[in-house]
Amino acid sequence: MLLIHNLFQKFLLFIIIFSIFISIFFIPIIQNDSIFPTTFDNTIIDFNPNGFVWPIPGYKSISSPFGKRKAPTGGASSFHYGVDIPAPEGTKLIAISDGEITFRSFLGAGGYTITLSFDNFKVSYCHVSPNFIVNIGDSVQEGQIIRLCWS
Repeated sequence: MLLIHNLFQKFLLFIIIFSIFISIFFIPIIQNDSIFPTTFDNTIIDFNPNGFVWPIPGYKSISSPFGKRKAPTGGASSFHYGVDIPAPEGTKLIAISDGEITFRSFLGAGGYTITLSFDNFKVSYCHVSPNFIVNIGDSVQEGQIIRLCWS
């Protein structure tokens, strides 16, 4: 009986975390007059009432959403664990929240990756330039440039 109870708790936790993820990345930004765009290096940064900013200012399309998809290349997974935002090489990636850099290295299919940790979240920026400008342990502020896109 205890085993079933533990499985149910894990399943419930998974559903809650999945719902939060979908809410953060797939529900459009709600406009609010009390939130004003801020400029940073002549780039408009859209602030979200939930406290997060879009990670690539000026590039709002999603080329491959989270979830089931047709594999883009032979041998690739048909389930995508990320959200792909197409942008040209050299485009600035910014921190979506205040936090700490907890990973910075090559990570298999994700290529060069940076992980930003805050509260109980970890956000990984994959396919970034290998010329890192942040280090593990660095504290970053929301909107701060943490990397450039890679091809």
